Amino acid sequence: MPQDNTMRGMAYETYGGTEVLGETRLPVPKVSPGEVLVRVKYASVNPVDWKIMGGGLDALMDVVYPVVPCWDVSGTVEHVGIDTPEFAEGDEVMAYVRKDYVHGGTCAEFVTVPVRALAHKPASLGWAEAAALPLAGLTAYQVLTRLGTGKGDTVLIHGAAGGVGSFGVQIARALGARVIGTASPRNHDRVRELGGEPVAYGDGLAGRVRELAPEGATVIADFVGGVLDVTREVLHDDGRHASIADPTVTGSGGEWMWVRPVGADLAELGRLADAGQLKVTVAETFPLAELAAAFELSQAGHTAGKIVIEV
Repeated sequence: MPQDNTMRGMAYETYGGTEVLGETRLPVPKVSPGEVLVRVKYASVNPVDWKIMGGGLDALMDVVYPVVPCWDVSGTVEHVGIDTPEFAEGDEVMAYVRKDYVHGGTCAEFVTVPVRALAHKPASLGWAEAAALPLAGLTAYQVLTRLGTGKGDTVLIHGAAGGVGSFGVQIARALGARVIGTASPRNHDRVRELGGEPVAYGDGLAGRVRELAPEGATVIADFVGGVLDVTREVLHDDGRHASIADPTVTGSGGEWMWVRPVGADLAELGRLADAGQLKVTVAETFPLAELAAAFELSQAGHTAGKIVIEV
C-alpha cells in the first residue's frame, strides 16, 4: 500500500468525450466487509465505459464524481476485508467490477471488488487476457445459459466476430451446440476458427440462415441490435431468443438482458479457458495514461479482439 494512501488513476469530473479524462491521484478506496482490495495489473475497455462517460446510462445509474472508468480487471489481492474466506492476500484474480453506482472503476492502481464478483485467474490466461475476459465473456455466457443452450441446439449469434459474439461462439460450442454466426465477410475466417459457420449480415440474411438451418435456429443471441425482424424470420417454432441491445425483444417473446457480476460464472469461464475451449484475443494494449486513445479506438469499432489497459 502507498504510504500516503493515494493511488494513480484516470478519472473524469463531468460527462463528455475523451477530453474530460485526465490522470490524477485519488484516495485508495476503503475495503468494506465482503470485499477485497485488488492491485490492478490490467483493465480492459468495453463500449459501455465510454457510453457511461458520455452520459448514455444516466437514466439507469447514479454517478458519484470523480469517476474512475472501466469495470474489467486482473490483478492480485492486496488486502481482504472482513468475512472474505474465499480469498487471501497475494491471490491472482479477475473480475467484472460493476457496482451499484458509477464511481470507482478499474483504471487505477487499486480497486475494491465484492467477493461475489471475484474469481481466481485461470492458469492458462496471461494478465492481459484475464482482464479482457470478464464483462464480454460473462455477457455471452449468461445469455446462452439462461436460454438453456445445450446439445442438439442450433444457435444463431448476431455479431459473431465482435467482443461478446466471439466468446458466444466458443461458449455455445462448449455447451454442445451447433453455431451459425453473422459477420462481415472479412471476419468469416475468424468465425470459422472459433467454431462457427459464418453468414454475411445485411440484405437477405434470413434466407442465408435458412439455407444452413431450414427448420430455424433454436437459440438466437443478439449482441448487436437492430436485427429483431431477422430473428423472428429464422427462429424455430420452439426457439428461445434474447438481446443485450434491443429492449423491444420482450414484445416478441424474447429476453432483454444485461450482464451480472457473478464470480461463479466467471470461474466457469476460467475453467473453459484452462480446458482449451475458450480463447481470449487481445487486439491492442495501451498504458494507463493513454486511456483516451483506447476509448477512441473502441469507438471506431474495428478491432478484432479486446482493448486492454496496462496499469
